Amino acid sequence: MKALVAGATGQTGKQVVEQLLAQGIEVKALVRDRTKAQADLPDAVEIVVGDVLDPVSLNGALADCQALISATGAAPSFDPTGPYKVDYEGNKNLVNAAKLANLEQFVMVSSLCVSKLFHPLNLFWGVLYWKQQAEDYLKNSGVPYTIVRPGGLKNENNDQAIVMSSADTLFEGSIPRRKVAQVCVEALSQLAAKNKVVEIITSENAANQPLGTLFANVG
Repeated sequence: MKALVAGATGQTGKQVVEQLLAQGIEVKALVRDRTKAQADLPDAVEIVVGDVLDPVSLNGALADCQALISATGAAPSFDPTGPYKVDYEGNKNLVNAAKLANLEQFVMVSSLCVSKLFHPLNLFWGVLYWKQQAEDYLKNSGVPYTIVRPGGLKNENNDQAIVMSSADTLFEGSIPRRKVAQVCVEALSQLAAKNKVVEIITSENAANQPLGTLFANVG
C-alpha cells in the first residue's frame, strides 16, 4: 500500500508519516516547500510538491496511491478566510482528487465538537464549522472514508488508553498527536473503520483495547 499524506510537515502530519513507515506503508508527502519537507521528513518519504488550494497541482499526486490521510488545517492567523480555504476548500479539493483516483480509503483528521456552532473555537473564523462542512462533503462524495475527531491535541505522548466513540458523543478531553496518528493509520487496514466518524480522547480510567475492537464497537 502507498498513502499520500496532506499536511505532512505539520505536527500531526509528521506523526502520521512516522506511523505509516513503521507499518511498512509507502508514503508520499504533499507539501508546498520541498526544501522544508526534505529537512523535516525521513528520506524514505516521496515528496510531491502541491497545494490543497490548487486543484491542478493535485493531479498526479495520488498516482500509485491507494489511500490518503488529510492532516491539513488552517494555521492560526489574522486571515478570516483561513479555515474556509484550508479546512473546507482544501479538503474538498483533496476529496475530488481522491474520487478521480478511485482511492480505497480517505482518512480525514477533523476535531471534537464540530457540531457545536457556538463553541469558543468558532470565534477563530468558524474553524469547527468549516471542518464539519469538509466532513459532510467527504461523506457525500462516495469515497470510502474514516473521519477522526480528536480531542485537544497534545505533543507529548502518554500511557493512557484510547477512548473511541461515535459522532457527537464526546465533548471534552485530549489526546497525544502520536495516538491520533496511530488511529488514522490503523483505519487503513480495518474494515470496521470504513465509512465511520469516530471521536477519540485518552483516559487514565479506560482499559486498553485493540484499535480494531474500538472501531468495531463504534456504530
